[in-house]
Amino acid sequence: MSRVRARVEGTVQGVGFRPYVYRLAGELGVAGHVLNDSRGVVLEVEAAPETVDRFLARLPAEAPPLARVERVIAEAVEETGELGFAIRDSPRDGEPRAAVTPDSATCSDCLAELFDPGDRRFRYPFTNCTNCGPRFTIVRDVPYDRPHTTMAGFTMCAACRREYEDPGDRRFHAQPNACPDCGPRVRLVHAGGAAPAGPRGRDDVEAAAKALLGGAIVAVKGLGGFHLACRADEESVVAELRARKHREDKPFALMVPDLERAGELVHLEPGEADLLLSRQRPIVLARRRRGARVAPSVAPGSRDLGVMLPYSPLHHLLLADAAEPLVMTSGNTSDEPIAYRDDDACERLAQIADLFLLHDRPIETRTDDSVVRVAAGRPQVLRRSRGHVPDASPLPVSSGAQLLACGAELKNTFGVAKGGRAWIGHHIGDLENYETLRSFTEGVAHFERLFAVEPEVVAHDLHPEYLSTKYAMELDGVRLVGVQHHHAHLVACLAEHGEHGPAVGAIFDGTGYGGDGTVWGGELLLGDLIGFERVGLLAPVRLPGGTAAVRQPWRMACAWLTEAHGQAPARPRVLAGSVAPPAWRQVCELARTGVASPLTTSMGRLFDAVAALCGIRAEVNYEGQAAVELEARCDPHERRAYTIALPAEGRGPLVMDARPAIVEIERDLNDGVAVPLVAARFHNAVAEATARACVLAAERGGTEVVVLSGGVFQNRRLLERTSSLLGAAGLRVLVPERLPPNDGGIAYGQLAAAAARLAAEEANAP
Repeated sequence: MSRVRARVEGTVQGVGFRPYVYRLAGELGVAGHVLNDSRGVVLEVEAAPETVDRFLARLPAEAPPLARVERVIAEAVEETGELGFAIRDSPRDGEPRAAVTPDSATCSDCLAELFDPGDRRFRYPFTNCTNCGPRFTIVRDVPYDRPHTTMAGFTMCAACRREYEDPGDRRFHAQPNACPDCGPRVRLVHAGGAAPAGPRGRDDVEAAAKALLGGAIVAVKGLGGFHLACRADEESVVAELRARKHREDKPFALMVPDLERAGELVHLEPGEADLLLSRQRPIVLARRRRGARVAPSVAPGSRDLGVMLPYSPLHHLLLADAAEPLVMTSGNTSDEPIAYRDDDACERLAQIADLFLLHDRPIETRTDDSVVRVAAGRPQVLRRSRGHVPDASPLPVSSGAQLLACGAELKNTFGVAKGGRAWIGHHIGDLENYETLRSFTEGVAHFERLFAVEPEVVAHDLHPEYLSTKYAMELDGVRLVGVQHHHAHLVACLAEHGEHGPAVGAIFDGTGYGGDGTVWGGELLLGDLIGFERVGLLAPVRLPGGTAAVRQPWRMACAWLTEAHGQAPARPRVLAGSVAPPAWRQVCELARTGVASPLTTSMGRLFDAVAALCGIRAEVNYEGQAAVELEARCDPHERRAYTIALPAEGRGPLVMDARPAIVEIERDLNDGVAVPLVAARFHNAVAEATARACVLAAERGGTEVVVLSGGVFQNRRLLERTSSLLGAAGLRVLVPERLPPNDGGIAYGQLAAAAARLAAEEANAP
């Protein structure tokens, strides 16, 4: 006989790993025990040596579907003659290090019970088992046991307790286990708490569905917060939701009952159906079908629709009862974090929602829906939140220090790291007000507690006015490490792919604080995890009026025309209805003199300028709107390109000069060339110039690796065409996939850069 103690690390708590070990031990006839501790799962097995070997070989290979085994560390120990196999209680000491798992969509077994009239959980909105259900949004501490979750206040009934204690049951040690007799309950109320009048139907979920079909707006409490729901095919209802929510144009997400209904609204390309059906159940951006039965106000100006499938039993019931696609958008007003507590929701959403579908299971951490799409033939996360957080990401280089990264200002996420592992937080949003800042600070504190991180080093953006930077500066007793914004984008992509560099990075976005104190945004970097050189850039122009130009793309049109002609340009006819002559003359003067108009190399602002010249968008209501609508207008068959010049020779910076393109665009529009052709030729021009510049930069830098990142590369047409051109030139292209290309990936880049710098210092220390 031999006995082995094994430690299993990874995502192994709250995913049925201990009952899986119990069943495997029973099948092979080994004795011993298994338990959760603060680092993962610990087990001891005793049997004949060959049986122990078989057990250890099968242990990671046949793990439960939600488990992710990172490593198994086994050592021989003295035999004890133990009989039988047991699941032991978790010890209450030791440093928490175990992986906390993301929330997971309802599994097929629970779904079958949900709609089986003979099952005791028929139409129970909180049905779950070891293979599905809430995790991260209900956990308060580790180890992941029921007393450390928001289910602590619900005592299991005898029937649920039997399931929980039966190793042969799929609810064995399922911490959120509950049923209609002992678990959370749903109620439909008005904002003040009163139940609505009239017939209620079988239950409150069915009543909510009937209200939705009747044109009501309902606030629905889900896994990580509230949605605002309404039927998606009635323009008057969707428009009313927009008016109440103060969300003028930004697209709404849709929830549909099943994959077939999704296919009626969007073209599902290879990979998109898999994303819809994945356990994360994200919002998937896919091409809208011509004639799709959705109201125009669902996604104005966009060729895509954001579609998701139900991911909780409550959503499954609601969609089954409604039998129609529903708008399912974040439960907030513009610029605020989503509501996730009942009293806060009923107060903040009282002027938006007609009814509230509440439940009494508390949410510990507010978590938005994740957003993904397929681009260049591979999945790409655009917003990483529910279903993905808090999965760990490895760092290519680790240091002995414990780290915190504060991220950027827009689309903020934070991150913590130690021992070569990083945990990137859920989507916080734009850090522009007290509410989002509080969500940020609460999230940081929660992650530090869950992963036992006490930051010694804090990485931050260089922009001194970002609230995330100010938060870092106010921390006591830590070392601060500033990471340039676009370098963080480059490093995040390198680190995700396990690369160290050097690589050329085409990093295009709207705004980033440059190393020279100017506004960067169209950058070619040559760098690695530790540092970079700026080897190329978009030719700089003025940002007339500073941040006002971000909200009013016509200002950037004025700036680029001024730069192209060298004098005050005439106001384009297409802007006559939206820009008064005095305002145009004033902005021309700002662009000419530079007064209140800093220089910028922003590629995002160039897209804004072209959108304004095309008459698509003179002002925007959300970040990136002009570029989104410009891409949507592109003729997909156009292959011609405008001229973006590069230096003919020399070793100086590769300056991409878009002035010739602006002149050509102006001429084509004056000649009556259709906007879809102009938009496509502009996209082709940026892709071709970027590819040429990257090839030159790679030759100079002696590398074959190119990174394409930054928020502008959320533009699928630009990303796919640039990638194709670089691949044809023999270069290896890396793009963000598991982390967003926008500022949602900045925190991971900050962590990886800081860790690499610290490791280099440690290696060079005397």
